Amino acid sequence: MRLIDEDGSQVGVQETKQALDYAHGKDLDLVEVASQADPPVARVMDYGKYRYEQEQKAKLARKHQSQIHVKEIKFRPKIGRHDYETKKGHVVRFLNQRAKVKVTIMFRGREATHPERGRNLLMRLAEDVGEIGQIESPPLLDGRNMVMVLGPTANAGAKTDAKAKDTQRSEEAVQGDRDGEAPAPQGDEGAQAREEVREAQA
Repeated sequence: MRLIDEDGSQVGVQETKQALDYAHGKDLDLVEVASQADPPVARVMDYGKYRYEQEQKAKLARKHQSQIHVKEIKFRPKIGRHDYETKKGHVVRFLNQRAKVKVTIMFRGREATHPERGRNLLMRLAEDVGEIGQIESPPLLDGRNMVMVLGPTANAGAKTDAKAKDTQRSEEAVQGDRDGEAPAPQGDEGAQAREEVREAQA
């Protein structure tokens, strides 16, 4: 087998027993890293430490892996203005949470003969939330429903994050003011202050 030292340098091609003795002499393990190679490649290493590092890397990768959530909002083609604004608000909230939004128009009875009304409503919604949402799947008829998928843009959540930072800064400023309050007058200063108060009351 081809033997690789712990620092990555090549030791050369050796018999398996020689390679094992070499690793044992360094109080390390011999690990086969490329069994399909000709000859197979083995490396001298601390296998326990290697496994730990690999587990930590995998854990970190899972932590940074973004989970995509899909929310669904349903509209009627003849939705009223107030209901539209309310549901648009839900779409905005979901997009700011970095979620995708599946918007469904539900047709009933003869409404299905005018699919353009549903398409116009969906495109109006896409335009209204265009700053934080983009069309990932255009309006498509699915049986008696029409479906469109919106995904968050780079701007989604930016205002929410900024608002949270402003709130945090305000709280820190209030705390700083409290910490910086002058202590109550003591001794002669306290007596003088009380005297001034009595004079003012008189």
